[in-house]
Amino acid sequence: MAEVKTAPRNKVPLGQKAAFGAGHLINNLIPGLLGVFVFILKTEAFGMDPALAGLIVGIPRLFDAITDPVMGYVSDNTSSKYGRRRPYIFIGAIFTGIVFAILWQVNENNTEMFNFWYLLIFSILLIFGNTIFSTPLIALGYEMTSDYKERTRLMSFANTIGQLAWMLVPFLYLLLPNKDLFSDTPAAVRTIALIAGAIIILLGVLPAFFCRGIDSSNMEGREDITFKSVLNSMGKIFQGIKLVLKNKPFVKLCVATFLVFNGYQIVAEFGLFIIAFYLFNGDFGEAGLWMTLFPAVTAAFTAFIAIPIINWMANKWGKKNAFIYATAISIIGYTLKWWGFDPDNVYMIFLPIPLMAFGMGCLFTLMMSMTADVCDLDELENGMPRKEGTFGAIYWWMIKVGQGIALVTSGFILKGLGYDSEASTQTASAIMGMRITDIALPVITAALAIWVMWKYSLSEERAREIKAELVERRGEL
Repeated sequence: MAEVKTAPRNKVPLGQKAAFGAGHLINNLIPGLLGVFVFILKTEAFGMDPALAGLIVGIPRLFDAITDPVMGYVSDNTSSKYGRRRPYIFIGAIFTGIVFAILWQVNENNTEMFNFWYLLIFSILLIFGNTIFSTPLIALGYEMTSDYKERTRLMSFANTIGQLAWMLVPFLYLLLPNKDLFSDTPAAVRTIALIAGAIIILLGVLPAFFCRGIDSSNMEGREDITFKSVLNSMGKIFQGIKLVLKNKPFVKLCVATFLVFNGYQIVAEFGLFIIAFYLFNGDFGEAGLWMTLFPAVTAAFTAFIAIPIINWMANKWGKKNAFIYATAISIIGYTLKWWGFDPDNVYMIFLPIPLMAFGMGCLFTLMMSMTADVCDLDELENGMPRKEGTFGAIYWWMIKVGQGIALVTSGFILKGLGYDSEASTQTASAIMGMRITDIALPVITAALAIWVMWKYSLSEERAREIKAELVERRGEL
């Protein structure tokens, strides 16, 4: 089809893109920090059983199955002079920051089970706060522009800023054991958690102040939101979920996201263990720099090279094709890790990064843009109110469940492979098992995701037809 230029009214100002990106940075910072701190729990610093450490972040995800859809429903039906989303983003950022700081004030001298229950209870509270923050934030991004290509540009910009978290968090592997800065690693965890809590609050409130969604003042079909009405509307909430899950393009997006994200996240820490125990024989002092550089350089390449290329691919060949091509490229990258982790030449560690980066780079850039298109399709088929909150809740729930499953599963896999959290070195069979799993799992899940998306039907031409029908029906929002 002929190229259609974005109308000025549909372009998102740079300041709003930056504020939305700040929210994405927080959404990445929280799981990034959790990943590092849970990794520390499994080392000699705390010596926690890896299976227990995984359950600490895995069990709270079960609560998301209820809280995320409820928050999506509440956000969709809210009426206030500040909009449907922004009040919750503001409150959620503050609550999340405070809980995160308290969560990691944990002492290594406590019993293992005391620390387990302390961390589990506050992790559940953290999930609750993050739901209040992230569900409306994602929904807000879906409605900041109605233009097919501007949605991809917005998500590309936000995802680039979000990658800053993954560039910076790995440097904690150097900071945490630094005896010149902290008395010991557990003390470092407690201090960093306090600083992180403040950052979550300061950056998390920016979308609430600066981002603008659609004008919902004339939107029909919304419910009055009170605590009692929400409890009485649980049937309507799950009816809305059923409608969303009947949307075949959206289900494909969710399944593909679950596959790619889970495959990557389950083995995310395996690479760090392989660096420490395969390349440096358990010497964390020597391995620390490389444990930092590998994920940090991957994030930098994702942000500044892969995402701009993916954005170009989406504009040139469409979002579905861009996803398929980028995911196929990442499969080659994952395979190259077999030769990249070489004890005789540690610099080979950078070999797979340029191709691996396309996997996660395309995921949130394209899938969130495509979910915004799906929201238009839902309005066309099911009418008002628009359900960006419900779509965002279910999509983000898939991501958070993926994080939880990944952290739980990785702990059990490590244990099954023979990893010993209290040992300074690991057996050859445990290391070999980690190396094989580190490559095979993301390759398989990425290939399955390509298969799922192969017949995705919502093209640019169809998306523009849907938008035109909606504008004719109810005017511009």
